[in-house]
Amino acid sequence: MTKLLLSLHVLAAIIAIGPVTVAASMFPATARRAFTTPADQHHLATARTLHRICRVYAAIGLAVPVFGLATAASLGVLTDIWLTISIALTGAAAGILALAILPDQTRILAALSGTTSQPVPSTAQLAMFTGIFNLLWTVVTVLMIVRPGSTTGA
Repeated sequence: MTKLLLSLHVLAAIIAIGPVTVAASMFPATARRAFTTPADQHHLATARTLHRICRVYAAIGLAVPVFGLATAASLGVLTDIWLTISIALTGAAAGILALAILPDQTRILAALSGTTSQPVPSTAQLAMFTGIFNLLWTVVTVLMIVRPGSTTGA
């Protein structure tokens, strides 16, 4: 059962988190192009698609910690420090995605569509949040592979 849970955890991470990191990384540059060439609707359409990918795959990404916790419980490592750090970093990444990246993308799209009079978030700031989000996932991935203090030798 542990191997099945671990397989589902890794597959969920690859299938869900991978697209979010790529789409979120592409969004700021695409939005900048849409702002500089408003007559070219291609950039706006691309930004909308990237935002949709981020939203949908973020929801699917909820399976990653669910399968991860189930795997950790079956391995008996729920109290290991590397896992505790990974859980905290995953929570931080999820918070950045839910509280900064997705809302900023929504506000930028509203500004590009002309449907808001609210201040437009900076695409540079959005790129920074996205970089932090990606860095957090990189650290979590390394922790999952290295697992400091692991007795398996892997």
